[in-house]
Amino acid sequence: MDIELVGLAVLCDAPRSSAEWFAEHFGFEIGVDLGWYLNTRHSGHHKLSIDFVLRDHPSTPSILRSGGGETLIAFLVPDVDAEERRLREAGVEVIMPLVSEPWGQRRFQVSGPEGLYVEVLQRVDPDPQWMRDNGLAAQAEG
Repeated sequence: MDIELVGLAVLCDAPRSSAEWFAEHFGFEIGVDLGWYLNTRHSGHHKLSIDFVLRDHPSTPSILRSGGGETLIAFLVPDVDAEERRLREAGVEVIMPLVSEPWGQRRFQVSGPEGLYVEVLQRVDPDPQWMRDNGLAAQAEG
């Protein structure tokens, strides 16, 4: 697997305060802030990302919202469709099928050991209207 970035998605009740705490104490910088989702990257390690996601947001699979798991590790890859096929063929349980999100991700999630979940994603072009509607028009243009 060709991994371009390692990220951890933390499901929480207060994404903004959690992200701010990591920014204040550990050198992470807040990037995208949608309220229910905040992305941070470490200032010295740009390939390290922690995302803070509102636990009960509709984009969170129900198994995770219901307390079935708390930790989601994310891997950004160049070809998410190929990775989904490879993992499915290996018998890995897919808990969220491939989906293209309007914010510029194509992703799926699998169940791992010890209650861990893994999201595998690829960057895709975001929906320009969605970006404008969410105050991210400048990022859609850049």
